[in-house]
Amino acid sequence: MGKPELDITPEAIDPELLAQAELLGISVAGMSERQLRLHLQKVDPAGAEERARRWAEENAEAIKAHNAFVEKHGPFGAEWRRW
Repeated sequence: MGKPELDITPEAIDPELLAQAELLGISVAGMSERQLRLHLQKVDPAGAEERARRWAEENAEAIKAHNAFVEKHGPFGAEWRRW
């Protein structure tokens, strides 16, 4: 029984990452999305920071709701913690 095959076709990678890689002239052949994301963080840290900022902005409402839920109910599994 071998390792499961990973889907590393360009169709499985975030189109925004593919566009940035193409803009920078980076070949994505054989790269997973995670590998590409890590590579882009190294070669274009400003682009990675911009994506992270945009993600946080787009998800701010969900993050705020999650934080309010945890503040009210405590973290998941807290009743079973022994530490």
